[in-house]
Amino acid sequence: MTPRRGPVVRIFAGSRRLASRLAALPNRASTAKYKLRSGALPAGRHAPLADPRTSKRQTLARLGFYVPAVLYLAVFFGYPLAANVVMSFQDYTVTSFYDGGAPFNGLANYAAVLGDELFSTTLWNTVVFTVASLAFQFAIGLGLALFFRRHFPLSGVLRALLLLPWLLPLLVSGTVFRWLLDQDYGVVNHLLLNLGLIDDPVPWLVSPDHAMAAVVIANVWIGIPFNMVILYGGLTSISPQLYEAAALDGAGAWQRFRHLTWPLLRPVTSVVLMLGLVYTIKAFDVVMVLTQAGPADATQLLSTWSYQLSFTQLHFGQGAAVGNVLIVIAMLFALVYLRAVRREQAGR
Repeated sequence: MTPRRGPVVRIFAGSRRLASRLAALPNRASTAKYKLRSGALPAGRHAPLADPRTSKRQTLARLGFYVPAVLYLAVFFGYPLAANVVMSFQDYTVTSFYDGGAPFNGLANYAAVLGDELFSTTLWNTVVFTVASLAFQFAIGLGLALFFRRHFPLSGVLRALLLLPWLLPLLVSGTVFRWLLDQDYGVVNHLLLNLGLIDDPVPWLVSPDHAMAAVVIANVWIGIPFNMVILYGGLTSISPQLYEAAALDGAGAWQRFRHLTWPLLRPVTSVVLMLGLVYTIKAFDVVMVLTQAGPADATQLLSTWSYQLSFTQLHFGQGAAVGNVLIVIAMLFALVYLRAVRREQAGR
């Protein structure tokens, strides 16, 4: 009589049979795969293999989105920048447009530009114009964004009207300010005289002492809407519950702004200041319309000086060199600011 198996023996035997079946599965799968390829097994019983033509179409579709953008950047940004760099090392004159001859002169253009007495004046004017414009644009734009954060009747209409300076062409804005700041018939002098703030009309556009202030005022008026819109969008992303909790803790308006609004708005602030720097440091239209970079080079910027060297004095190589100096300065400003922001974020 065969002894009866216990439960442990039966479980062990069942596990051995299960293990043998699992070991046979890969062989069955390979057999089925062979039958499928040879045609012995119907294709409907297994998922079809990936079609290489489909993946190729997807790759071409992806390239179709990238290629137009890359071509646009290469044609309208890459080529002009490369041509400007090459021109700054050449003795490029008017005759070079006809015969194509532009001999290489090394760093002669840069030496002529950096050794010019006007370079230091132009560089200082550019720094003053950029810093003053950014400071006032950002401060007034932030104040308006905080003001419009509180909803009141016609707030949307007022916000839309404040966008007009940004939407108008720079040539139109410059012409408007040229009428407003005219010494004899300008509205600004007329208003200041009636209020008794001045005794004589201020020569805003023809005096070296007032021309830079006039240009900065016009540029600030143009840039305020941009700062207001971006900062207003950042403010709306801050949860009102945070302000309610801070008010319950006894925080005043200044404390809420300092410890709540400003830290949470800092990423948006970085974007606004960086874009404002790019737009301001290359300002050209407003200055040329208001003062033509005068009087006595009081409002001469690197951008206007590059234009005058190239298209007034016809020193194209020197004009290209000034343009490259302007690009390098803008990149240095951007790198310093981005490094400071990253260092601050890493220290949190």
